[in-house]
Amino acid sequence: MHPRIFAEQTPDKPALIMEDTGEVITFADLEARANRGAHALRALGLANDGTASLVCENRAEYFDIVWAAQRAGIMLVVLSSRLKADEIAYIVNDSGSTHLLIGESLAEVAAELAADPSMMPGLVRTVAVGSIAGLGNWCDLVAGQPETRIADEQHGLRMAYSSGTTGRPKGVRIPFRDGPAVQVNPGVTMFEAFYGIDAQVTYLSPAPLYHSAPLGFCTAVQSVGGTVVCMKRFTPERFLAAIERYKVTITQCVPTMFIRLLRLPEEERSRHDLSSLQKVIHAAAPCPVPVKRQMIEWLGPVIHEYYAGSEGNLFVLINSEEWLAHPGSVGRAAMGTLHICNDEGDDLPVGETGTIYVEDGREFEYHNDEAKTRSSRNPRHPGWTTLGDIGRLDEDGFLYLSDRKHFMIISGGVNIYPQEVEDLLVMHPAVADVAVFGVPNEDFGEEVKAVVQPAHWNRVGAEFEAELIAWCRERLADVKCPRSVDFEKELPRAETGKLYKKDLKARYWPA
Repeated sequence: MHPRIFAEQTPDKPALIMEDTGEVITFADLEARANRGAHALRALGLANDGTASLVCENRAEYFDIVWAAQRAGIMLVVLSSRLKADEIAYIVNDSGSTHLLIGESLAEVAAELAADPSMMPGLVRTVAVGSIAGLGNWCDLVAGQPETRIADEQHGLRMAYSSGTTGRPKGVRIPFRDGPAVQVNPGVTMFEAFYGIDAQVTYLSPAPLYHSAPLGFCTAVQSVGGTVVCMKRFTPERFLAAIERYKVTITQCVPTMFIRLLRLPEEERSRHDLSSLQKVIHAAAPCPVPVKRQMIEWLGPVIHEYYAGSEGNLFVLINSEEWLAHPGSVGRAAMGTLHICNDEGDDLPVGETGTIYVEDGREFEYHNDEAKTRSSRNPRHPGWTTLGDIGRLDEDGFLYLSDRKHFMIISGGVNIYPQEVEDLLVMHPAVADVAVFGVPNEDFGEEVKAVVQPAHWNRVGAEFEAELIAWCRERLADVKCPRSVDFEKELPRAETGKLYKKDLKARYWPA
């Protein structure tokens, strides 16, 4: 359950293929690169239990650094490559990172950070992954290091930071696992059990590696001897071509990728041989029911969904057959026991909507934020934890998500869940993306606002706004429908599919 094992057993097998360049890294290569990386981390002054931050575009060295930190006892903090300088500085400081590894695509951000050392007072050194003027290059640093193991190997971990949908992001910290680098990994065991991941798998990763799920799946596949095909960035045409070229068996997507795939011309979709696909897994954001139904009709019953979080406290699963019988559900608990509770922490009857809690899930805490850690616990049952999502359970135990609690709109005492409106609007053929949230209303407290990214900007105007509102009123109760629609050329959405609604909503709540 570690790529080192397969460096010994199948040294010439590809552990990683970079889709954009065709670069192949075998398991023997990966072992040598990770060992050199571990020596480099020691040379930089990072000892066991040290903390370093990595912010980088998708590239082969990403995996070198991850596996080097894993065997050097390092807590590696993985940051989004879309962050601004002050956001990177905040996480570096909050996590206690003494070193920052930054990809060459972020050269301007690196220069901004270097211009003001006071932004990260605890930082010892910044190293470029690639070439950035004024910084040492990770590639040069590792080149002269030995390929043998470091003498003091110890198991390291990663710490993920939340997306910061309400305020600053917070680190999700789980206890260090002491002991050797090569040991049973509960996360890998879970992926083996749920998805049959083994040495025969060829896994296509189309998403940024900074996101917990893509990186977790990639390292799990390499841990059991499978091959990872990593895209630098997703495009629907290259995605389909990669499945055909590399005979991909498993991939993981987000709903925005599904939408882009479905909008390809039929001749483009049908000209690729996708017969190798055994599982297409999706998560990270809600998937509109019509979109998922079309994906199942196209690819067959290979679509699998899960609901989870970086906190790792729960895992909910559903396959295609189950979903067709329970459309809109994200599945049943595969880890822990789900509870739907009111604000006092009491269980609600089946079918009622409330906060989702899990009993017997993995423990976690938010780094440097005791208040947020406390708020994630059930007031009646402190051992039950929540991600802050709202949902309901049906009689068969299938979970249906409504929305994040803090995005629920209360208009005249009526609870409105934006996801339902977003799922409807995104199916309009002239809508590329949409965000729905509450804005101030003097009479009702809040009213529904939609911000739309049109498929074609020349449609923008009062006539299109009226068309979209009418589209909703034909299909939803009036109270749920947007009273107004604004337009943006691009919505702030992560490449993982997660919508950063906080910044949009803040424009309408200046106080």
